[in-house]
Amino acid sequence: MCGFAGILDTDPQLTNHAMADLVGRMADALRARGPDDSGVWTDAEAGIALGFRRLSILDLSPAGHQPMISADGRFVIVFNGEAYNFAALRAELEGHGVVFRGGSDTEVVLEACAYWGFLPTLRRLNGMYAIALWDRASRTLSLARDRLGIKPLYLARMGASWLFASQPAAFVPHPAWSPRLDRGALKAFFRFNYVPAPATIWRNVEKLMPGSWAILRAEGGIERGRYWNLRDEAARPRFRDLDARIAADELETLLTDSVRGQMVADVPVGAFLSGGIDSSTVVALMQAVAGDQKVRTFTIGFPVRAYDESVAAAAVAKHLGTEHTQMIVTPDDAMSVVPFLPDIYDEPFADASQIPTFLVSRLTRQSVTVALSGDGGDEGFAGYNRYDALPHWQKLSSIPMGMRNLAARAVRALAPRHWDRLFGSFGVRTPQAGDKLHKAAHIATAATVEELYRRLVSQWQVPDDVVRGAPDLPHPADDPDLARAIPDPVQRLQYLDFATYLPDDILAKVDRASMAVGLEARVPLLDHRVVEFALRLPDALKRRDGRGKYLLRQVLYRHVPPNLVDRPKTGFAIPIGAWLRGPLRDWAEELLDPRQLRADGLLDAATVRAAWAEHLSGSRNLQYQLWGVLMFQGWRQRWRLTA
Repeated sequence: MCGFAGILDTDPQLTNHAMADLVGRMADALRARGPDDSGVWTDAEAGIALGFRRLSILDLSPAGHQPMISADGRFVIVFNGEAYNFAALRAELEGHGVVFRGGSDTEVVLEACAYWGFLPTLRRLNGMYAIALWDRASRTLSLARDRLGIKPLYLARMGASWLFASQPAAFVPHPAWSPRLDRGALKAFFRFNYVPAPATIWRNVEKLMPGSWAILRAEGGIERGRYWNLRDEAARPRFRDLDARIAADELETLLTDSVRGQMVADVPVGAFLSGGIDSSTVVALMQAVAGDQKVRTFTIGFPVRAYDESVAAAAVAKHLGTEHTQMIVTPDDAMSVVPFLPDIYDEPFADASQIPTFLVSRLTRQSVTVALSGDGGDEGFAGYNRYDALPHWQKLSSIPMGMRNLAARAVRALAPRHWDRLFGSFGVRTPQAGDKLHKAAHIATAATVEELYRRLVSQWQVPDDVVRGAPDLPHPADDPDLARAIPDPVQRLQYLDFATYLPDDILAKVDRASMAVGLEARVPLLDHRVVEFALRLPDALKRRDGRGKYLLRQVLYRHVPPNLVDRPKTGFAIPIGAWLRGPLRDWAEELLDPRQLRADGLLDAATVRAAWAEHLSGSRNLQYQLWGVLMFQGWRQRWRLTA
């Protein structure tokens, strides 16, 4: 929902009119996030300007207009997101004598801050949000981001100005915007295919961390803190002797309450449905809450069986009785999105599922304005394939490291293509067998769970080969005290997923893809109460018989037969590797032109071109590494960034 931008000048120079014009242009750069309404508020003497673009969800009347001023005139707010418990907070505030003028959740958050204070209000909120609150009395600007990082918030220091916005595209109209590339962030991007928070691709620009706040003062200075700490939650003692049936009852209660709260809107609501465990659970509970009213569900499929989930989604929809819409996407449909990705993702981003996520968002927006998503299930209930790798690595850990290193060197002594030939001579026809063997050797020599995680999630295992001489950014996996704080390996992997991959990849992808078409995506599995409960579950209720999401499955099986949802995990993928060898090859060749790579001076042209040649030959599948390079090159050209 929505987008905002703002300025806090510590040395004010502009008039109210000039500030209003400037912040209005900054907010208009986020027009897709809020196509329904816009507004600005300024106080030039204090150096503050707030701009807003609105996607109307609750209280469609002018009473929901932002920026919004509190009843006592002291506070001004811009609020991107939803406070799902706003009705309960409103009732409590009315009990204290607070009078409301409209019906929006923004007004509830604003008056809560006026009554209880900013930080106490944050601790009471249940929702997804980014907040900027100006206090006219203390001349302070308070910023905050929701606990899990569902909604984005960027902060930049440019000369005497603080700039803040939902997306960095809003900074471009400001005359002080003079971005300089951060080579450490670029190196991290090639490791993860996203830039991990709090870093951004630019120096002097940061992402506010999930669960954190910052207070800026008009005369200068910044204070920071956290109102919710993921590491502390992951380190809490786990439940003991918890019966599976009782745990499933508790989880279903929590999820149903989350789904019910997230279905509240004054506009049509639907859901993404892939037919997998996570989205099927969300839709099943939505339909249970909706009763006789059919929930609207949406999915896309591909004409390639290995990537098509539409049949499974349709079967779940039929069983639950939803009003289902599906679209089979052709390669041309998908590839037509590629040129627009640098506009949608105004910071380098290279999760290739960004394409189907945009397509299903666009399909959904034709019928509804809000869509519930199943994101968060893999993190909360240990569902990713990397959790499958953990027990194998633990068994290998009993082998002395020297022997593991020796075996790994022996594997790497033969190039992947030679292993493929060797396997072929024995009748083994596994695609990219040599490539997979090299990856297994790399994983086997990890010394710790944290190192294992880093290797599993890295795209370029040695990003220094691509970005020469760049420093390493700090990462939660580098924490030397992490194993002591969170002794259980599964729980430690979950913490790392929640702290990094979830907000910086999954949630960033969904936010940008949905907001690009004016669709609000909500994530019931990331209600912080559900996350806190899931983190404390014993391993046996997360993973059983070699499969993740055990407890989540038990809830789902109460609504959907196992045979409709139990199938191998595929993810939301597209055949990007084959497309790069086929219809996307000319586009890729242009972006990977060796003369341009050398002229830019940012990436090692020899390394990139060698990877491209290997991929084209079919001897290795380097689709994800190359997609990162292509997305960066396309982004750099779009935003005219130089070294």
